[in-house]
Amino acid sequence: MSIRALGLAIVAALTGCSNHPPMQTVEYVDINRFMGDWYVIANIPTFVETGAHNAIESYALNADGSIATTFTFNANSFDGVRKEYKPTGFIFDVESNAVWGMQFIWPIKADYRIVYVKEDYSVTVIAREARDYVWIMSRSPAIEDAEYINLVDLIVSLGYSRPEIQQVPQHWPDSRGNNT
Repeated sequence: MSIRALGLAIVAALTGCSNHPPMQTVEYVDINRFMGDWYVIANIPTFVETGAHNAIESYALNADGSIATTFTFNANSFDGVRKEYKPTGFIFDVESNAVWGMQFIWPIKADYRIVYVKEDYSVTVIAREARDYVWIMSRSPAIEDAEYINLVDLIVSLGYSRPEIQQVPQHWPDSRGNNT
C-alpha cells in the first residue's frame, strides 16, 4: 500500500461522525510536561495499530506550536518489523491545550482529546468525540491493575464499549536484562 493510500485510509478511519454529547476534556494540559514518550497500554486500535506490540507515542513541541509526533511499534509480535508513523499534532484549544487535531495527510486533522491526565503526568487517556478510538498511555510500560480498571471505567463512562478496549503488549528488558 502506498503512503498516500495509507494516509487516506487512516484519515477515513479517524474522521467519523458522532451522535454523542460533547466530550469533556481535562481543564488544562501543561503542554511542556505532556511532551515526551508515552507507552500505549491499551486502546481501541485503528487498523494501523491492530497487532501492535511495544507501541510508543512520542511528542515534541515544534517552534511553531505544532506537535511533532512519532508512533512506533513492532508489527504482530515483539520480534515483528518495527513500524514508524509521523503525524503532526495541532492544538485547537490553546486555553486548555486538551483538544488537538492529528494530521496524517494534509489537509485533514483527526479529532484527538485529552480526557484524563494524572497529576504527575505519568498516565493519560486520549479519546475522540466519535467514541471510535481511544488510548490509555503511560510513561512506563505497565500500570497497576487497579489503575487500569479505573481508566477503563472512565472510558466506558464516556460512551465507549468495554469489550472493544484491548491491552497492547509491552515487553521491555530493563538495564539488568529483566523484562517489564
